[in-house]
Amino acid sequence: MDKILYGVAYYDEYMPYERLDKDVEMMQKAGINVVRIAESTWSTLEPRDGEFNFYHIDRVLDAMGKGGIHVIVGTPTYAVPAWMVKKYPDILVTTKEGKRLYGARQIMDITNKDYLRYCERVIRELIGHVCSHPAVIGYQVDNETKHFGVAGDNVQTDFVKYLKEKFDGNTEKMNQAFGLHYWSNAIHDWEDFPDVRGTINGSLGAEFEKFQRSLVTKFLAWQSELVREYKREDQFITHNFDFGWKGGSYGVQPDVNHFHAAKCLDVAGCDIYHPSQNHLTGAEIAFCGDLTRSLKQDNYYVLETQAQGFPDWVPYDGQLRQLAFSHIASGADMVEYWHWHSIHNSFEVYWKGLLSHDFGENQTYREASTVGNDFNRIGEHIVHIKKENEIAILVSNESLTGLNWFRAGGNVDYNDVVRWLYDSLYEMNYECDFVFPESENLSDYKVIVVPALYSASREVLNKLKEFTAMGGVLIGTFKSGFTDENVKVYYDSQPHLLSEVFGITYDQFTMAEGVYLGGYEAAETGEQKGFVQSIKNAAQAAVTNFYKVQGFMEALRPAGGQMLLKYNHPNWGQYWAAAKNKYRKGTAYYLGCMFDKKILKVILKEAVSGAGISPSSADNVFPIIVRRGKNKYGKKVCFLFNYSDKKQKVICPDGSYMELLSGKHLKGEEKMELKEWGVAVLEEE
Repeated sequence: MDKILYGVAYYDEYMPYERLDKDVEMMQKAGINVVRIAESTWSTLEPRDGEFNFYHIDRVLDAMGKGGIHVIVGTPTYAVPAWMVKKYPDILVTTKEGKRLYGARQIMDITNKDYLRYCERVIRELIGHVCSHPAVIGYQVDNETKHFGVAGDNVQTDFVKYLKEKFDGNTEKMNQAFGLHYWSNAIHDWEDFPDVRGTINGSLGAEFEKFQRSLVTKFLAWQSELVREYKREDQFITHNFDFGWKGGSYGVQPDVNHFHAAKCLDVAGCDIYHPSQNHLTGAEIAFCGDLTRSLKQDNYYVLETQAQGFPDWVPYDGQLRQLAFSHIASGADMVEYWHWHSIHNSFEVYWKGLLSHDFGENQTYREASTVGNDFNRIGEHIVHIKKENEIAILVSNESLTGLNWFRAGGNVDYNDVVRWLYDSLYEMNYECDFVFPESENLSDYKVIVVPALYSASREVLNKLKEFTAMGGVLIGTFKSGFTDENVKVYYDSQPHLLSEVFGITYDQFTMAEGVYLGGYEAAETGEQKGFVQSIKNAAQAAVTNFYKVQGFMEALRPAGGQMLLKYNHPNWGQYWAAAKNKYRKGTAYYLGCMFDKKILKVILKEAVSGAGISPSSADNVFPIIVRRGKNKYGKKVCFLFNYSDKKQKVICPDGSYMELLSGKHLKGEEKMELKEWGVAVLEEE
């Protein structure tokens, strides 16, 4: 659609009194042009087995259609009705912790045949009922689907079939690949295969989690095919992927392979939630948006994000407006709040919607109205924003799982390493895409960043090796190239196959205790003189423990490379902490530990600049964030954000621009002021 979709999730079923017409009126006033319905109301749609009631669906479709508001219909399969569980108790998922009890959403076994039979029936009944309604523009299959820890007998049986196929029916191949001889775990007859929930073998356990993720891919593809039997040519299919969670949407989702699961969709979609108020940085919006955009290398939909949300998320004045444009700046074509009105009872009473419990206009609603009206006014200039990024971050579900089984130490996990690198680039205004182990487009980028690629096949490692040999810049971290695709440790020098690329090797690692970075004097000559000075300049403005090594560390030894950082410690001072190496036509950087982001930024800047890449804005750094793209007219569009509670002076990029929100004309290098939590949108003239 050639306009920004701006909307809310809407639940007529939850309303304490009749107010549909009033809601439509308030939506129109706010510039809302789309709602999502039905995805969580199966027990209302089918109150008894085979008895369907589409009263709420029909009245909402008719009212929205009359009001000029589009509708996305969700398949209602992620929250099962009580009568179904009463009739078929095995629909409830069995996990490592045992069988779930009825009550919450997402407590079903997505492979259970009775559940799937009921899913198919309600999907066919619902989609067949609504598909011809002119207000319906698309469908969301299920909701934030994950495998939910599914591990019942049926899943165990199918997992054994999967392993038989993987290992050509040969148990000895499996024993060797997974190292099952340890502690007498070897299996010599498939009939003896134990309940995998009890395994202590990380290779077998990680393979089971990979299998569980494949069940999600299969489930969403199955639903998509059902919906395709009914959808019109002008309707789309999407899904709202969610992410790894740490106080908000944080990192790669461990329970779904988004890259695989997105293949069945017309448009990739996601749910993005984030810290707010003084904790708002925009990093979560950018990270999740960049990751979702990369799934299909195209624009995407934000199907859920917060309006007010948790009590500590209620936005400051200006933040909701800023955030809406932040989604668009990453390539979103839809921004949709969860949800329209705050719920008056049950579980999510204090996850507030756009309207509060009194249904009246409030500051959040009034600010949302400015967004909606701006989208209607300038939307054709910022819809379908396209990115041409030269940096990509390689993320891996298998590495995430492997490091969950074998933590690098302390509280640091895979997503912490990913965000350490991503956030540093983001704060310097370097924009990124994401690639995956299966990606074949590495040569489209000048720089590939590889955080903690713990589990990787020789094929994947050779792709990275070839990328560097052909002139690319590779940035890798500790715990990369450590195990193969079966999470079995490579038995040669670490990092496997990449030692000559990075110019280092190691055979010891430990947890840093009182370890700092130092020893720069040896590198203060020649081409590294500027690098060392940059480190020192950063240190002057830093807080205490600027040089402290954080957590896990590898004792790097030279293997042809050049030292960037070394450890300052009575014992570990003989080892390097980070290195740089020329490898054929390319350059590689290796980081053997985590340290302050200010030091990381010095390394990243050198690496990225060496690849000939400039940031979106060399003159502005966080809290000023600059995001670029091209609109459907082929014109450059530049989004400027002030993620702070203080006014900031911003230097405009080169060229002549129209500031779309104010209508002002601006020249390159001209200074403009962004108010606290402010946003400006510049279109090339």
